[in-house]
Amino acid sequence: MRIAIYHQMSVTPSAGSAHAVLQLLLTPQSGPTQKIESWSLDVAGIGNAGRFIDAFGNGAHLVNQSRPEGELLVTVKGMVETTDRHGVLGRVGGEPVPALYKRMTALTKAPVTLYGKFRGSKDSRIDVLHALMARVGEMLGVAETAETQTQMAADGVQSQSQGQGGTTKALPPASDYAHAFIGAARALDIPARYVTGYLVDAEVGQTAFHAWAEAYDEALGWIGFDPLLQLCPTDRHVRLAAGLDALGAQPVRIVPAGDGVKDVLVSVEAAE
Repeated sequence: MRIAIYHQMSVTPSAGSAHAVLQLLLTPQSGPTQKIESWSLDVAGIGNAGRFIDAFGNGAHLVNQSRPEGELLVTVKGMVETTDRHGVLGRVGGEPVPALYKRMTALTKAPVTLYGKFRGSKDSRIDVLHALMARVGEMLGVAETAETQTQMAADGVQSQSQGQGGTTKALPPASDYAHAFIGAARALDIPARYVTGYLVDAEVGQTAFHAWAEAYDEALGWIGFDPLLQLCPTDRHVRLAAGLDALGAQPVRIVPAGDGVKDVLVSVEAAE
């Protein structure tokens, strides 16, 4: 699938700052599941930005701002061709050792009620990870789509997205699902990481800027799991960056913090 992406964010530095630095994790890389046809990143000062591959294998920019005043706009435009590999990313050269992703963080602490039943399981790691994804859905609820309804029926998962009287219940953000899955996997001594990206054809209750998880299997390498949608990433997913959790993989960070980062517009559409 060819996917056209337009993403604009605003960030306002602290008033009176003499200097500010933006860290941008907004440059995806081609790999087994996607080919970057074109990509541009624009913000004041981008021409002099430091560009590098960070410790997690992400394309990163550091953009200096001297005496910044008012709102800064960060704009991403791109075209990506994706391939459905049933979530299997495999082993990608130049990445850190998988054991790095066993490190627990404050955002990825999971309750034992989430993963306890899988301790000592005799099932394969793949089967445990799929069951763990279903378990996250049971605890947090799942987004109902045609794809997930089929998968949920096959897995025997009961949807929690419907409240009393059939009304739709608001679900937690995708980051909560990813963190829960990652924390539970790490508690089972399975390397797992947080992934940011884009989702084409996002439905009600979903956002085009998306998050999911990847877990490591000795035989297959890295495999994606999207606990909110209850499926492995498909060609609807564009992979952007990875880290230990949402804090480490956030697309825009500014120091000093200022008023935070806000999405102005996110458009992710299948191209003709």
